[in-house]
Amino acid sequence: MSWSRRSWKTTVLGSLAMAGAVLVPGTAYGGVESGGPGGPAGQGDQGRQELWASATIEPGRKGVVEVGGYEGEPLGEGSVLTLTAPAKARVTGVPFAGLGYRGAVAPGGNSGTYTFVGGAVSTWKGHKFPFALSVDPDAEPGTRLPDCTLALRDAEGTVHRRGTCSVTVGLPAPVLSHPQSGVPLSAVPETSGTAYPGAQITVRDAQEDEVCATTAAPNGTWSCVPGRALPAGAGRLQATATLNGVSAMSEQIDIVVTGSARDEHDTVSDGGGGRLHVLPRV
Repeated sequence: MSWSRRSWKTTVLGSLAMAGAVLVPGTAYGGVESGGPGGPAGQGDQGRQELWASATIEPGRKGVVEVGGYEGEPLGEGSVLTLTAPAKARVTGVPFAGLGYRGAVAPGGNSGTYTFVGGAVSTWKGHKFPFALSVDPDAEPGTRLPDCTLALRDAEGTVHRRGTCSVTVGLPAPVLSHPQSGVPLSAVPETSGTAYPGAQITVRDAQEDEVCATTAAPNGTWSCVPGRALPAGAGRLQATATLNGVSAMSEQIDIVVTGSARDEHDTVSDGGGGRLHVLPRV
């Protein structure tokens, strides 16, 4: 029985990933106090690691950025971790439920904080602190949103670590709506669907060979016809959208090709010297 499913390539990374997001927590580069470049983490000012996090979130969707990387001295009660949201995004939640930490979102979502309130000393080590972000619908896929910053301060407001969070606008997955899964096909079937306007669309078969390619129209629709006949029998199709260096894949569909390339055409004489025209069968 035919069925649709996503390719293994679209597997969600990270248990905290929300719709439209891929999480890549880690450590950053740069000087500790300035947040500027200073070489690999652990080799900047005083050889200390910085805070760092990254995520890819689609326009109009929500995702989670996890902040980690602190390896400094213990900080006491009242110490605060702050994430300042990048342009075209806002903080919508602070879902960490660790004992002794209180999360808060600033009015308007310009920033989010975690404050240690649970005891005399907090190391901030061994934890990753998630901040839920929402990206504006008009954000351009493939762009990195500027001005996302991180800071860890003690109760007196002294900054002990700074860092940056990289938020890249993702590309919504294309939809391969035709042909429908399991419906018998001719050897040269038209494929069509929807995608982000302007995205380059490539349809591939189960062997990752290109079947056809086109560009999504301003209204988001696309269609293309294979440049070669598909082999008879069972197969699989999947569409990939690419724009500004980011890409996304549709669900895969199972197909069954029952026609042949010869079945797709009739030949007729034009009555003028015996030349033949090949007419596609509708």
